[in-house]
Amino acid sequence: MIDLHIHTTASDGQYSPTELIQKAASKKITTLAITDHDTIAGLEEGKLAAKQEGINFVPGVELNIQHFGGEFHLLGLGFTSISDSLKEVLTDLQKNRENRNVIMVEKIKSLGIEASLEELMADNPNTILGRPHFAAYLQKKGVVKTRQQAFDRFLAKGRPCYVERVGANLDQAIIAIQESGGAPVIAHPMSLFMSWGKLPDFLQNIYERGVIGLEAFHPGARVTECLRLDELAKKIGFFITAGSDFHGEKIRADRKIGYTCGKKKIEDSIYENGLLKWQQAQV
Repeated sequence: MIDLHIHTTASDGQYSPTELIQKAASKKITTLAITDHDTIAGLEEGKLAAKQEGINFVPGVELNIQHFGGEFHLLGLGFTSISDSLKEVLTDLQKNRENRNVIMVEKIKSLGIEASLEELMADNPNTILGRPHFAAYLQKKGVVKTRQQAFDRFLAKGRPCYVERVGANLDQAIIAIQESGGAPVIAHPMSLFMSWGKLPDFLQNIYERGVIGLEAFHPGARVTECLRLDELAKKIGFFITAGSDFHGEKIRADRKIGYTCGKKKIEDSIYENGLLKWQQAQV
């Protein structure tokens, strides 16, 4: 089995890079990509742990892209180095997150709930903060009983503490990934919340701009949708990837390392016929 979309404590995952790699090894994963949100802080530790466990390690990232509508996330997979342009994109995204966090704390306090950004940061050291951390914080404070309740009452879009994220420019993100030797891949396209009538033209456009891979198989989509994405992607020319988008059992108990939509194992062929084949063609 393989998995090309996993998160660690460097962003909003439950496990440190080393713990994640060890867990993946116990599940017989042969190839794994760490793709934390807007940070590459966990890659070096993950690479060392993967070497010890005999796992083929794929350095990656998941970038938030500015998009009106749903969520547009761009994976960068298979970095050979980290370019200055990627560092710049990440710095800007992290600053945008920091500004957003300040506003979210103020919104929470305006509801009469005691909140402190310093306390939140102390609870999550060396981490890129996001809404899941706020949800855990509200649960810790006893404001809600579950993290999902925190989203439903306060943090989801349209709720009183939601603040829109400012994403990266798509073309700059594509160049940054390319200059780092990586492949730009659109993550979970169903999160775009785009109709099937509009999706083909949108995907064709981003393909022509340099996005060359598409995560057709993701546990957040139905199997029929994933198969339809697979067919559409191949018609356009994308290579296919698949991932679990695993964050940890305490965060998303329904997602398992090495498994994607329909609780199906992610076969080695997804990697061998996709990212690996592309990487070999670059040599």
